[in-house]
Amino acid sequence: MDMALCLARQGAEAGETPVGALVVGAGGRVLAEARNTPIGLADPTAHAEILALRAAGTALGNYRLKGCSLVVTLEPCPMCAAALVHARIDGLVFGAADILAGAVISHTEYLDMPACHKIWHMGGVRAQDCADLLRDFFAERRR
Repeated sequence: MDMALCLARQGAEAGETPVGALVVGAGGRVLAEARNTPIGLADPTAHAEILALRAAGTALGNYRLKGCSLVVTLEPCPMCAAALVHARIDGLVFGAADILAGAVISHTEYLDMPACHKIWHMGGVRAQDCADLLRDFFAERRR
């Protein structure tokens, strides 16, 4: 999560919502990392999770990321949760819950719905640090 927080801070410095993500493969090897860049890329799908999944797929030469886990600073939205299922990722670790748009435990429980692929998930890892980063970012933007 330290690496994901570092990526999120880089995003904040670039004026993007501070979310960082990485895909970890077998043995804990980092396969890909990304931060939110929808503003910079003019792409509404350029969430950290999506970009990390894309990079991991390229690194492995396969869109199915079996044996991999995603670590992200914020609970994934519906788009990102669906992408995790389609990528066949094994697990998800996230920091702060997202009560407005979270699709894992907060607003909906997408990953626990009957589907063809189950993903284990654990939230609350460094939750306060992740939430503080987001809160401070938006407080600064409102000034």
